[in-house]
Amino acid sequence: MPASVKNSPMSKESLLPPLAAHVLTHGLGQASLRPLARAAGTSDRMLLYHFGSKETLIAELLGFVARTYSQALDAALGSERAATRGQALARILTHARSPQMQPFMALWWEIVAGAARGLTGFAPAAHAITAELLGWLEGQMPADDPDPKGGARYLLTLIEGTLMLAAVGHEDTARDGLLASGLAPA
Repeated sequence: MPASVKNSPMSKESLLPPLAAHVLTHGLGQASLRPLARAAGTSDRMLLYHFGSKETLIAELLGFVARTYSQALDAALGSERAATRGQALARILTHARSPQMQPFMALWWEIVAGAARGLTGFAPAAHAITAELLGWLEGQMPADDPDPKGGARYLLTLIEGTLMLAAVGHEDTARDGLLASGLAPA
């Protein structure tokens, strides 16, 4: 059992970090109760005690991962807002492509695929994560942006498309599309 779990009272808040580390390393395919419990240094019964059901555990875990991703972006980008939407796009794409963000991206594509297949719980998780990212993106819009809500949606569309194309080996297609949009990152 990890020392941090052994020395503090167990709660949802103390369980979520090791659970997140597990799914970021192993994906959701290894997100059955026993491997998750092992990763958190507890039993599957204790996970159910704290979360109520596996579905609730996964939903809260994925929400935690989304918040962690947003916090990592905040830390990497600093508190200074971009001057333009294009600058915001470039900063976010640069960080999203970094090696430390790849586990988040791999997990995100797994969630998207599960939602597309209609797997239980995946569509609500994808919806919640997207809502979290949209809220975060609104805060990244330039201070003088006339439509931060619309701008966030526009950038999310460009970001998701760019990262998906890169994931399947079409970086050039993504770059050419961004050039056509007039927001090509430097």
